[in-house]
Amino acid sequence: MDRMVYLAGVAGREIMRAQAVNANNLANSNTPGFREDLIHAQDLQVFGPGHASRVYSQSQTIGADMTPGALMATGRELDMSIKGQGWIAVQNQQGAEAYTRAGDLRVSSTGLLTNGAGHPIMGNNGGPITIPPFEKLDIGVDGTISIRPQGQEATALVVVDRIKLVNPPEQELRKGNDGLFTWTQGDVAPADANVSVVSGLLEGSNVNSVDAMVSMMELARKFELQIKMMDQAKKNDAASSKMMQMS
Repeated sequence: MDRMVYLAGVAGREIMRAQAVNANNLANSNTPGFREDLIHAQDLQVFGPGHASRVYSQSQTIGADMTPGALMATGRELDMSIKGQGWIAVQNQQGAEAYTRAGDLRVSSTGLLTNGAGHPIMGNNGGPITIPPFEKLDIGVDGTISIRPQGQEATALVVVDRIKLVNPPEQELRKGNDGLFTWTQGDVAPADANVSVVSGLLEGSNVNSVDAMVSMMELARKFELQIKMMDQAKKNDAASSKMMQMS
């Protein structure tokens, strides 16, 4: 009976892990630029004294689905999306450079340019971009930020900085718990002049809400099945004990 309980318990634990990843994906189905986490389970034998008669499963995230999300027209001058391949360089909470596809930009009260998640946008000059007070802001196809300063005429355009756009190979990117990607081959990826952006559009999440809901129900049923197996093992053990007492 112990093998049955062991297998059901391990399976239940891994199903809960898969459910947590799926729930996180579903929760971010409306997060701009979000990439769906992928999880994989494999069977591994338990080695030790005696014959290796136990097998357990282990789940782990194997990366993210790099399929682009759908583009949404917003008409907002601070919204932008990457055209084709590429990434926007931002600063993570540790102060290091990371990459995202979320182009929902904001200008803080101190003039710091961030995205909707609060990550500062990096410029080609090597630091976060700061925007002076402006009346109008334009983002060029190459990421160049131009503004009309407050109190200036419509023809008085000033180039502030250029958003750092990169395009490292997707297989060399690793997704962190903060949803940002880092380059595994070095500290920072070089700027790529071939990456372009489109203003007034925003890339959405690539999570399919319907598929995530279906997966949630399937995982819930599988977990319930493991609980039933453990309950059945308990009943079988009680029946066996009763038979031994009768003998």
